[in-house]
Amino acid sequence: MISTVTLALAQEPNQPHRADIAKMMTHPAYRGRGAATAVLRAAEAEALRANRWLLVLDTAEDEGAAGMYEKLGYQLTGLIPDFALKPHGGLTGTLIYWKRLE
Repeated sequence: MISTVTLALAQEPNQPHRADIAKMMTHPAYRGRGAATAVLRAAEAEALRANRWLLVLDTAEDEGAAGMYEKLGYQLTGLIPDFALKPHGGLTGTLIYWKRLE
């Protein structure tokens, strides 16, 4: 497996128009080659097929994929500091993003 993403469609009754992008991961040897962009675009297309036009996601402040998300049109809403533990110790913040699909 090179890259994966989860599109979470199940939402609260007052949120039938949105979905969450979660668990976006790409094998380190394949980063920068377009695999993550391809699976994210596929998730966006699936969201539209399911009548979800607002996507939200979060990514680690340190070593996350913020640049890729911004390149693909996701808007930064804010930062939650010290949100999660890093795999090798220490804390990292999380950046919150959203995108309205056309």
